[in-house]
Amino acid sequence: MFTRLRMTALAAVAASVLLAAGALTSASAESAAPTEVRQPAATLTQVSNFGNNPGNLKMYEYVPNSVKSNPAVLVAVHYCTGTAQAFFSGTEFARLADQYGFIVVYPDANVSGQCFDVSTSQALRHEGGSDPSSIASMVRYAIQQHRADASRVFVTGASSGAMMTDVLLGDYPDLFKAGSAFMGVPFGCFATNDGSGWNSACANGQITKTPQQWGDLARGAYPGYSGARPRVQLWHGTSDTTLRYPNFGEEIKQWTNVLGVSQTPAATDQPQSGWTRTRYGSSSAQAPVEGISIAGVGHSLPTSGMAARALTFFGLAP
Repeated sequence: MFTRLRMTALAAVAASVLLAAGALTSASAESAAPTEVRQPAATLTQVSNFGNNPGNLKMYEYVPNSVKSNPAVLVAVHYCTGTAQAFFSGTEFARLADQYGFIVVYPDANVSGQCFDVSTSQALRHEGGSDPSSIASMVRYAIQQHRADASRVFVTGASSGAMMTDVLLGDYPDLFKAGSAFMGVPFGCFATNDGSGWNSACANGQITKTPQQWGDLARGAYPGYSGARPRVQLWHGTSDTTLRYPNFGEEIKQWTNVLGVSQTPAATDQPQSGWTRTRYGSSSAQAPVEGISIAGVGHSLPTSGMAARALTFFGLAP
């Protein structure tokens, strides 16, 4: 009896020793294992004192942890009632910046209704003041501060931001390489003299001009400029009742004229069901002008995957 009890006690002691040894071994292994250091996720950051700011806009920027040396810069302009934060979180441009290493600048409108000025005479000329001049200051700041590539600066936007995209391409062809406008109107279409900032005839697609007339409006924003003109990608839903679909055709007339290419498409295809894509001046992915018409869609662009196609047009993504 005593022998059995003694053997049982010895076995328990041995088991305890083995368990303790195992725990020590495990602890030693854990202490020897390399510790993974994770960088905090990049965040949207407000920038103050970015330069001349006649439009009294706010500037936000997103610089991904994976930012490349001499990165490209994308200006992403929000819609009416929107904010820089809403456009940052509600679109895919920041996620794509993480993937491809470019910087995104998000202007933020600072007036009631959160629309951008695309209608005054100041807004429709090079260094005329108002919101476009403020955004140009943001671009110059980003180029200097981050040693960004001044030859790879792009702009995109939705609704009011799309109209601003067209305006910036007219006002500052020296700053922007290309633009992608989601649901916009031609440069100068929204011009007003009554201080309202709203042009119902343009919004309703009732303003029609010849390609030459539209082209002259855009060229007239920067008299004497003779350099290269930015390429333009245009998106519109056929059922848009806010900025109606005829504006899409007028934009195509304008930018094919500005870029000196035929209004007859060099290529037409359907990259997705319900989409009709036309390319002007070239059939390549970086054609001078590209238009994408979305059947049955209203004032609700961009949707998933469209941001990536804009980057392909810019040459920032395959």
